[in-house]
Amino acid sequence: MRALRAQMRSLGFGHREIATEFARRYGLRPRSAWREALGWSLKEAAERINAYAGLTGLDSAATAAMTGPHLCEAEAWPGPGEQPTGRRPSPYLLSLLAAVYGCTVSELADIHDRRHMPPGEMLILEKYSQSPPVTVSHPARPEPGLQASDNPDLPPVSPMPAQEQAEAHHVVSAAASAGLLASSGVTRPPGITYCWIRGPEPPGSRIEREVVMTSHESREHAERAERREVGDATLEQLRADVVRLSAESMTGDPFPMFEEMRRVRNRIYGTLDRQVWPRDATDLYFLCGVINCLMAVAADDLGYPQAAEELVRAGWAYATAVDHRPLMAHLRLELAGIGFWPRPRQSRDLAASGLRYLADGPNAAQLHLQFGRAAARLGDADAARQAIAAASEARERPHNDDLLEIGGEFGFSRATQNYMAGAAAIEIPGAEADAASALQTAIELYAAGPEPGEHHGYGSRALAHVDLTTARLRAGDLDAAAAAIGPVLALPPAKRILALSQRLARTRHEMASPLYQGSQLAGSLDEQIEEFIRDTIASSLHDLPASAC
Repeated sequence: MRALRAQMRSLGFGHREIATEFARRYGLRPRSAWREALGWSLKEAAERINAYAGLTGLDSAATAAMTGPHLCEAEAWPGPGEQPTGRRPSPYLLSLLAAVYGCTVSELADIHDRRHMPPGEMLILEKYSQSPPVTVSHPARPEPGLQASDNPDLPPVSPMPAQEQAEAHHVVSAAASAGLLASSGVTRPPGITYCWIRGPEPPGSRIEREVVMTSHESREHAERAERREVGDATLEQLRADVVRLSAESMTGDPFPMFEEMRRVRNRIYGTLDRQVWPRDATDLYFLCGVINCLMAVAADDLGYPQAAEELVRAGWAYATAVDHRPLMAHLRLELAGIGFWPRPRQSRDLAASGLRYLADGPNAAQLHLQFGRAAARLGDADAARQAIAAASEARERPHNDDLLEIGGEFGFSRATQNYMAGAAAIEIPGAEADAASALQTAIELYAAGPEPGEHHGYGSRALAHVDLTTARLRAGDLDAAAAAIGPVLALPPAKRILALSQRLARTRHEMASPLYQGSQLAGSLDEQIEEFIRDTIASSLHDLPASAC
């Protein structure tokens, strides 16, 4: 465009011919074509518009209302679709651009603009377009920080003839009184009457126009606020996708589930970038928190606890933004679970923090058990036993929320409650019998299948078998331990999550005790566990090339 502009100027063409050629050759809208014909950037054009407004008294307060982004929106309106998008340029702005660019208003609004303009604005443009264009020279743009009144290179604009000025002023006043003239988002300097030409003002007319235009501005803002680019069907589909993923994550392979969760998360992000109502935004923020929590669980299963913690914190940001306390409690629970092995003290404190957001219902019971498990690992057996009892009480207290309604990862079955009670008890020295009883109950409930409204996860079921194996080994029953570990060792590599490797390391430590030295069965089980740990999903993924992940 620079080369073409220079060539046409050297051949004697004016800005009007250059703008016409730019519009034809490059498909530019009229306002963009005129600015490019003059060789101005958006920022430079905005500075010249502000300087001109200051010189002519339109912006005596020097508020410099025009910006590059604002001008870009005015150039792009009404957009490519059938429904207009963006910021509609008002007659005031079009006349201001015409004065600065040295053209007529009609040259800045094409048929696509006029199709979407209100009748009142069309009347104004039609009347004003009958006037000859104001002649403006185009000197170098003012230096940053230079006030328009300090720039000697910008000459005063030749005023319109008095008769045409009075006629134009009459059209503006009539349109405003009839409710036809509406603000399109152009910021009006304080104390400047909303019209694009100043003229004689009858007594009281300024006050009337200020009141009328203020009401019109409120109406237009309300019209923009009620626009909604996302329908109920889209929101329902996104929620259905999240509910489905929460349920499927209980039985699906973690890596494919993680990829599908990421796709749904990106769709939610894209929806948030569109114009939505506040209540829609609240629902979408909730779904963002939920999907990030699900991704955190999958990332931890895959052997990436640091990434999992980052995803939990992302979910926490969305949950706190909408003050969703059950989700905040669950995110605390997930963070406590991720940090249990390396940081048991922090795990205990996080579970206690979660209970401040949720005190009743199944998920509160899960927080009590996570607290008890961490307390037992820290040597506080009394606190662990109290937490197991508190979990049973919390579950029996009636509670319901929309997180529980999602289900899957956000539910807490009775089978899993017995497993976590056993997992907490096995951390207490001398409580092997209590642990084995709770874990055996959990395994039987898993075998019977989920109750109505429940989901069973293969991870929790496998971990219950591992902990029962450990309890049997501590009780000296090697045969029962071998039977308990069998279903775990049969899991395919794609389901061998990180928590299983962590838990089996403790099981191997039990088999290394003097009680099992020289036992052929113990040696065979140890070899099978070692091979299982070596061929987990995490090790398989680490062996893949980066492009495959």
